[in-house]
Amino acid sequence: MKLNRTTLRGVEILKLVSKRPDGITLDEICDSLNMPKTSAYDIVTTLAETGMIHVVKGQKLLYTIGLTAYRIGVSYTNHLDVLGTIEPVLRSFSKEIGKTVFYGVLTGHEVVYLCKFEPENPIITTATVGSKNPVYCTSLGKAILAYTDEETRKRVIDRIHFRKKTSRTIMTAEYLSEELEKVKEKGYALDARELEEHMECVGAPVYNQEGQVLGAISASSLYKPTEDYEALGAVVKKQADEISSLLGYMEKRNGISEAG
Repeated sequence: MKLNRTTLRGVEILKLVSKRPDGITLDEICDSLNMPKTSAYDIVTTLAETGMIHVVKGQKLLYTIGLTAYRIGVSYTNHLDVLGTIEPVLRSFSKEIGKTVFYGVLTGHEVVYLCKFEPENPIITTATVGSKNPVYCTSLGKAILAYTDEETRKRVIDRIHFRKKTSRTIMTAEYLSEELEKVKEKGYALDARELEEHMECVGAPVYNQEGQVLGAISASSLYKPTEDYEALGAVVKKQADEISSLLGYMEKRNGISEAG
């Protein structure tokens, strides 16, 4: 059987991009796969148009796994339909706490929203399924980044272009690193009106069977000075832990992470 060379190269590019959640340049793709730049560009452009990869614009274009590729791949992770497992749980969770809840994953230095569920009387949120927001001013992004391996976390932070969204937005890598340490201590992250002035969000990480961070869930609502967001953080963390258990992850016991 004769295999199509262009298709094979497309698969090779997708595999390479999937190993670089912080993004990879066209030059790096060409060097790694020993491909002519013109050929690689044509394939990458096609993959971007179909949503298989995502283009992150900056000083240099970076490529990360796209929403289409993630939706295809995530359904078969460890023979589990991850979104199929998460969605009914989040739907019930949204009704239980009366807040809009999300599930998102890291793509480059942004978070992409894969699930969104609202209570009966929802507030208006700008985030929709498929949209993206920066990691440094979202509870989802902080929750994921805090528990990502150190090398990936450093690469992501190094490539962030901090932009002020509100007067409370984190604006430096040093401040973000300090914030991530607090997240690790608590087990959940806060977006204390850092993305939108009127919104407060709480997020916690979700793990796969191997104990790696898949993404995070969050609960969002209009800011209320009387609300205990630390208590909400504990509730969101508990729900995230339950989802992780459904996906096969068992928390560390005696310093050993177990998987079932």
